[in-house]
Amino acid sequence: MNERGKIRILIVEDHEVFRLGIRELINHEPDLLVCGEADDVNTARKLIKELSPDMAIIDITLKKSNGFELIKEIETFHRDILILVLSMHDELLYAERALQAGAQGYIMKQETSRSIVKAIRRILDGNVYVSENIMGNLLNRVRAGRDSFDRSPVENLSDRELAVLRLIGEGRSTGEIAQEMTLSVRTISTYRERIKEKLQLRNATELVRYSICWVEENR
Repeated sequence: MNERGKIRILIVEDHEVFRLGIRELINHEPDLLVCGEADDVNTARKLIKELSPDMAIIDITLKKSNGFELIKEIETFHRDILILVLSMHDELLYAERALQAGAQGYIMKQETSRSIVKAIRRILDGNVYVSENIMGNLLNRVRAGRDSFDRSPVENLSDRELAVLRLIGEGRSTGEIAQEMTLSVRTISTYRERIKEKLQLRNATELVRYSICWVEENR
């Protein structure tokens, strides 16, 4: 099959070695082709306009940016592009958020190459792809009713608040978080206050302790 007849896929991932592995995996398939690669949201935006890919494979954590923002933008402005989230982050917390943002699938980086290709093909066939564990969890929520289903307090955080929580747990200062997320220090301070309120934490010390524990539990 020539390149013109192949499904064109954009990889948005900030780890070069992992990008290389995914590129080789996809290009090994006779009907799939990696048409571009980006390590941050701004580069991804540019490539989407230039290349018009059929699918984007996106990591949640990117250089100085948040994958959720890109997913929402694609859902709003490029709805013909299919999205698979490929991430190291705990699917129990992130998979539903990704689907709500506009992704058609979520798969962990620890999964086998065969599973990743399976996820790509299921989405191309018009289906949603998540692990059996997550599908069972989502079905339980529907059956029980979301309000009656036990939820982690962290699920009440917005996508940006969740990103701030993760960076705090990784030992970043408010200034460093502001720089990484390209936001003002004041805005990050506001997010910190909201996080404390939603998680019922009394002070900055409790916030840092909670964040560190949460990051360790979700590695």
